Amino acid sequence: MTTVAVPQVPARLGRFVLRMFRPHIYVTYGVLWVLALESSAVAATGAAWRPSGATWLRAASVVLALLFLRMLDEQKDLAHDRVHHPDRPLVTGAITKAELRGAMAAITVVATALNATLSATATLLLLATLGYALLLAAPARPAPALRDRRLLELAVTYPVQVLLGIYVYGSLVAAGNVTADWRGAALLALSACVFLHFEFARKTTWEPQPGERLYSADLGPRRSAVVTAGCAAGAVGCQVLLFAPAGLLGLSPCLAAVLPAWGTWRFLAVRRGGWPMPAATGFVVATYLALVVRAVLGP
Repeated sequence: MTTVAVPQVPARLGRFVLRMFRPHIYVTYGVLWVLALESSAVAATGAAWRPSGATWLRAASVVLALLFLRMLDEQKDLAHDRVHHPDRPLVTGAITKAELRGAMAAITVVATALNATLSATATLLLLATLGYALLLAAPARPAPALRDRRLLELAVTYPVQVLLGIYVYGSLVAAGNVTADWRGAALLALSACVFLHFEFARKTTWEPQPGERLYSADLGPRRSAVVTAGCAAGAVGCQVLLFAPAGLLGLSPCLAAVLPAWGTWRFLAVRRGGWPMPAATGFVVATYLALVVRAVLGP
């Protein structure tokens, strides 16, 4: 066994984060998601919204949780990566399981400390999210069966994202910023549809490569494209349900639907390659940005 000098560990973790976590993607997504969910929850009550210190604590907690999940996935997928992705850091030894687990423990401590300044509810909800993720990674034997059935794997693992959304909304309720009602469920459904649109888009293609785990392999390219488009339509439907009473400004985030509409047309018309990811990424960013702008300009 190779021993790594302690001073080298932060550098190794830093390289892992830059390569596998890609802060410009994950951090942007996490922050936008929190801002959109929080601002929309407050705006839906008719109150004015501006980001506060608590907002940035929630955003930091979500980003830390996403990094925790990414480190956990790297360990969970090690056997698959040894065959299909031999250049991954954990396979090559650029990082070790012990180093990743140490970083995950540090993330848990930091996230707990941050949320202790918000409320006990926020702390427990975030720890429940991380705990569920660890529970999924614990049984080693069922994992190959899940990897071979992408839809089943999604049904088992996606609740982690739902729990993160509940953490954001639940911490708002605990802080007295909003009152829990049907609008919270609609907002969580909206964010779920946005995420699932991107998730299905990135794993939908006409020509799968060896070792790729795709939804289009289970559903077929056309049906997978229909599900991808349907998730975007679900997000738009949730926005109409929530914000139609506010008039044209309230419905302005729905304009982002032009991106998945174009992506669907292009994928089905060209019949080769994968779903156009600029459209899928643009839909996530445009929807969340529009929700934040709407909240700032409202009520």
